[in-house]
Amino acid sequence: MDLWLRDWHWLILGMGLIIAELFIPSFTIFWFGLGAILVAGWLFVAPGLSLTGQLLLWALASALFTWLWFRLIRPRMKDRTKAGISREAVVGESGRVIRVPEPDRRGTVRFSTPLLGADEWPFICEQAVKAGDRVFVRDISGNTLIVEKRE
Repeated sequence: MDLWLRDWHWLILGMGLIIAELFIPSFTIFWFGLGAILVAGWLFVAPGLSLTGQLLLWALASALFTWLWFRLIRPRMKDRTKAGISREAVVGESGRVIRVPEPDRRGTVRFSTPLLGADEWPFICEQAVKAGDRVFVRDISGNTLIVEKRE
């Protein structure tokens, strides 16, 4: 028994995989769906491709799309949610210490409203602080806040 998949079979498979990406947010199923749509396009233009050839084309196209995403496109994308926010917008904000800094790890401070998209941040403080103390942001060093305790 010969099994023949037509172009519309691949198109439905591709759309189904892309729609499945909405429910399984891994952003890898999308590329397999795009590979299936590529096979549908190929079969629309040249319908004589065997099932083995179709499966091989789908596997190669899906692998190529996935590789392009993870190796070329995704690393070049910038997180624009924090772009353009100056240091001055953060300095002076106050939060509560929820984890005291220790010699081998930074402390954690929680803000009542998210600061640059996060409500908890690692911090460094020159003064001794304890859990529950209110601290104020003095500066930023990488992804760590430099805070001070005001009396």
